[in-house]
Amino acid sequence: MITARQLPEDAIRARAREGSAAIFPDVAGYGRSLFGADAGTPPDELDRARIVPPVFVPRRLEKMFDLAREPVYGDVGLSTVLGGFTAPSPVFLCAFGSTQVAGSGLGIAASEQAGRLGMPMVIGENVVPMHGYGRMGESAEDGLLGRIRAYAGAVPDGLGGVVVQQSTEDADAEVWNLVYSDPSATKLLETGRLAFELKVGQGAKPGLGGMTVLSRTAAGEIAEQYTVDEAFGRDQAMVLRSSSPGTFTGEILRQQIHLMRNNYPRARAWVKLHPGRDVGEAARVAWAAGADAVTVDGAEGGTGWAPSVFLDQVGLPLVECLRRVGKHDASLLVSGRIWEGARALKCLAMGASAVGLGRAALLAVDEDADEGLVRLVRCLELELRLLASALGKYDLAELTSDDLWFPDRTEQDG
Repeated sequence: MITARQLPEDAIRARAREGSAAIFPDVAGYGRSLFGADAGTPPDELDRARIVPPVFVPRRLEKMFDLAREPVYGDVGLSTVLGGFTAPSPVFLCAFGSTQVAGSGLGIAASEQAGRLGMPMVIGENVVPMHGYGRMGESAEDGLLGRIRAYAGAVPDGLGGVVVQQSTEDADAEVWNLVYSDPSATKLLETGRLAFELKVGQGAKPGLGGMTVLSRTAAGEIAEQYTVDEAFGRDQAMVLRSSSPGTFTGEILRQQIHLMRNNYPRARAWVKLHPGRDVGEAARVAWAAGADAVTVDGAEGGTGWAPSVFLDQVGLPLVECLRRVGKHDASLLVSGRIWEGARALKCLAMGASAVGLGRAALLAVDEDADEGLVRLVRCLELELRLLASALGKYDLAELTSDDLWFPDRTEQDG
């Protein structure tokens, strides 16, 4: 056997042995594994950044005058308005879409806990085409309606909101029309807590549509709606199912948002962007057209199935997305390997209005279907309070990039 130590021999041999199946993660783990950028890679720039409290803390002095006592971390306020929704903290539940991992009750459990927390929740693309809406004759647990009901039955009055994504295939299924007129969503709609999110892209697969792995039988039932590929070999029981990424220009995006505002005037309008090189321009187009929120997945984000090369090498890191979008008065919501308070605070300091929990939320719910997500969010909130207090700031809107130090950037870099 010959060797070539300068090259990744194992990966090359796997491709020679397995064909196109080798460009994806091991299909044997599908339905049990969450996929994203390799956890074995060195920490990214956002993780390497340090939070740097100052010696002089004039904001703390102002807070001391207000309270007539020395402020402590419990005085840090976390409540905010994101995308038109009131939330107890700057955290939302990311979309899980049609990924199989969110099935088997995890999606419902996450929805119910998010409702109890009062945190906004996004329901991802392709849920209806893949699992049904959840009406009579369809599985209520796997369907979109089941997640809405679980959330709406637990959320406190005046807090949170449900956001329903729509992709090309969802539009064919008239998902937004179904939700907008459904009695289960009436209370959310009447209280201003329903939003629709236009899916322009996602972090795990910049420039690609959603992907899942299906049995041949299941794939045959939806072959007219999706692209079905024998990527794992004709002798395998599973096939690759891909949805369309959609086609957008600045004008198309503007018109789509205008249609959303006109056709669903009582619902908020959100836009989901992938970490493209023009993400700043796209975000500004969306806000100018009337979007209530822009969500950006960094390249580290994503809960769904994706080719390994996309997970490892395609799309801007979250920190660069934040730099290119910059500070804005409108809601900028971001996600990408968020699970604890330090990374969340760094995003907020760089201009984000809130951060999303995706894979971390599913892991937490898998650990404890009754309280796992609640406990995870409580930990993150406490860390945010501790860190903001150390910075001498008691309103998260006061955070700025001056609160961070990036060891890889010189003074000239800014």
